[in-house]
Amino acid sequence: MNPLFQRLMRNATELTRRGNLKAATAAIQSALRGDAGTHPGAEARQVRDAIDVAAREVEPDTAVSPSSQEAPAAPPEGRFIAGNHAGAGASRDFKLYIPPAAGARPLPLFVMLHGCTQDADDFAAGTAMNELARAHGFFVLYPQQSREANPQRCWNWFKHSHQARGRGEPALLAGMTREVMAAHSIDPSRVYVAGLSAGGAMAAILGDAYPELYAAVGVHSGLATGAAKDLPSAFGAMKSGPQIVVPATASGIPTIVFHGDADSTVHPGNGGHVIAASVHKDAQVSTEQGVAAGGRRYTRELHRAADGGAVIAEHWIVHGARHAWSGGSASGTYTDPLGPDASAEMVRFFLANSRSAPH
Repeated sequence: MNPLFQRLMRNATELTRRGNLKAATAAIQSALRGDAGTHPGAEARQVRDAIDVAAREVEPDTAVSPSSQEAPAAPPEGRFIAGNHAGAGASRDFKLYIPPAAGARPLPLFVMLHGCTQDADDFAAGTAMNELARAHGFFVLYPQQSREANPQRCWNWFKHSHQARGRGEPALLAGMTREVMAAHSIDPSRVYVAGLSAGGAMAAILGDAYPELYAAVGVHSGLATGAAKDLPSAFGAMKSGPQIVVPATASGIPTIVFHGDADSTVHPGNGGHVIAASVHKDAQVSTEQGVAAGGRRYTRELHRAADGGAVIAEHWIVHGARHAWSGGSASGTYTDPLGPDASAEMVRFFLANSRSAPH
C-alpha cells in the first residue's frame, strides 16, 4: 500500500479518535480521491495539484456565512464568530476571535493564515492562538482560503499575480483586515500577520506589500516574497531553496521566522531568505542555543539594527522538527508539541513592536 495513503488514513483514524470528524472526513476523501496514488510519482503529483491552480479570483459566493454571524461562546471566554469579506473581485470566509476585553480600549489584531489543506478552525486549534489572545487581550482574524481558488486551500503565494500590492489575494486579505479594523476597536499601530507554510509565504508578501498596515510579520515554515514566480520555480524553492534571485529589499518590517531543520516539504533554507529580505546586510547577529520544554533543541538568531539597538528580526531553527507548527496543540493538524512555543514567541515579538515605536 502506498505510504502516503497509509499516512492519510492513520491521520483520519487519529482525528476521529479525537472527535475532529470534519478533518477526519477531509483526510479520508483526500486518500480516496487518488491523492495517494499507487504508482511512482503519485506523491509528487499530489503536491503539484495542491499548489497548481489558475491565478484567478472567483465571484462572491451567495451561500457563505454573512459577516459577523456569531457562533455560540461564553462571554468570559470571548467570542469566535464567522464572517465573509468580499472585495478585489473575490470573496473569502473568515473566523474572528473577539477577546473579553474588546471595547474597553483599542486592542491589537493578529491575522493568522493557515497552511494547505487546513481551515480557520483547524489552524486556530493547532496554534492555540485564541487562548493567548484571551490572556493578552487581542483580536485574531483567520482568513480562510476557498477550494475554488485552490483545491487544497493553499494561498497562491507562488503566482506572480498574487505577490504584489493592489491585486489578487494580497489585496483581498488587506481589505479583509481593514474591514475588521473598521468594525471593531482595533489599534491601527498594532496589526500583525503570521502564517504557516503557504500561509507563511503569503504573510511575507503582505508585510512587503502593505508595510503601512502590518507592524510585524511571522513566517513559520514558509518562503520569502519572490521565491517563486510559477510552478517550476515553486517546486525548486520548496525542494532546495529559491532557484531565482530573491530581492534583498531590507524592508525593515520586524520579522520572526520559525522553521524545522528536518522539514522535507519546504526546505529550511527558505527561512534564511525570509530574514535576508527583511533586514539590512549590516545588521548585527547574535546566536543562542536552547532546549524546549518538549525536548527539541533550537538555535535562535537575533538580528539587531546596525547600531546594536532593538531586535528587528528573529530566526528560530528547530532541530529535528518537520513541517509543523512548533509547540502547537495536537488538536490541530501539522503541529509539533515537542518544539518551542511558536505562538507564544510570536505574541511576545509582535507586542514588542508597533508602527509608532522606533525599531
